[in-house]
Amino acid sequence: MLKFDIEKREGLARVGVIHTPHGDIKTPAFVGAATRATVKALTMKEMNELGSQAILANTYHLILRPGVELIQEAGGLAEFCSWHKPTFTDSGGFQIFSLPDVKITEESVKFKSHIDGANFEITPESSMQAQWAIGADIHMAFDHLAKSEDKKDMEEAMHRTHRWLDRCVEENQKLANTAKKNHEKEQYLYAVVQGGTFNDLRAESAEYCASKNPDGFGIGGVFTAEGMDVMLKTVNSILPEDKPRHLLGMGQEPLDLFIGAEFGCDTFDCVGPTRMARNGSLYTYDGRINIKNAKYTHDFTPLMSDCDCECCKNYTKAYLHHLFKTDEITAKVLASIHNEHFVVSVTDKIRQSILDDNFQNYKKTFLARYYH
Repeated sequence: MLKFDIEKREGLARVGVIHTPHGDIKTPAFVGAATRATVKALTMKEMNELGSQAILANTYHLILRPGVELIQEAGGLAEFCSWHKPTFTDSGGFQIFSLPDVKITEESVKFKSHIDGANFEITPESSMQAQWAIGADIHMAFDHLAKSEDKKDMEEAMHRTHRWLDRCVEENQKLANTAKKNHEKEQYLYAVVQGGTFNDLRAESAEYCASKNPDGFGIGGVFTAEGMDVMLKTVNSILPEDKPRHLLGMGQEPLDLFIGAEFGCDTFDCVGPTRMARNGSLYTYDGRINIKNAKYTHDFTPLMSDCDCECCKNYTKAYLHHLFKTDEITAKVLASIHNEHFVVSVTDKIRQSILDDNFQNYKKTFLARYYH
């Protein structure tokens, strides 16, 4: 089983350490979204230097390109992309069920590649096989995300997710037994809690996932920022305390990180920070700014005077404005370094504030300034 040590608790919030074959993750932690085995616009060296502890790749995208066999031949995800720290894979269910013309049966999901229209089929078993071939330390069970927010549809998808979890657990155990015989490194399975915006479904899903005794839990699917605190309190009051919890796809807004940590989540991932960066939307402690605005043409101050990322230490708003206005690739690189560093740093400070018995004060002060 995956080892997770809890160092301190404050209500549902906790500080801990997840121990993986590629190193430890000090939690709460923001995990870099390396969808295609890369965080867009950033090298792994830059990710390491800005303080990232782990990355999360997407199985759907890696199945399409370059193919899991190539990654396995390279020695696994960490070797393939030269990231020698902990790694996660998402099953890609969110992306697959967002595609048009998906054919869902109890046995499998059939879909067409968004790249070239090629036909693909994924089962819970083949998802596990693909994720083991990719070789991440932690992977997610294959789950069904309902496109509709209708409760009946959400409940049907949740129950299918539970049935598929049974199959994922069984296949994962077979693969783990084979790996053990071959003296290969361990890999760990997270069950995914579904149920959308319906807290009774969330509670049911949390209970079912916990009953399968996985190594940890992903919390996925559709939910709103307004109800996230209630949903997480419902779910994390049920899930066992001694196992890590990952809030899937959340972290674009600093509020997400504070609510997630306060109500018992340990790790987060989101493509939002770098996606916004590539469009010129940059974090500051006083909220986001659009660096493309004309008012920054002659602003020779850094984005943030108290930020130690490469961007803020060496460049001014005027320079970044110039790079974006002239559509230089460097603009996306420097902006992505800053935004990714910002969310990693905020999450690290949340961790420290819990250790210092100062979380609520830090949350109040930060959010009041950021959201004015």
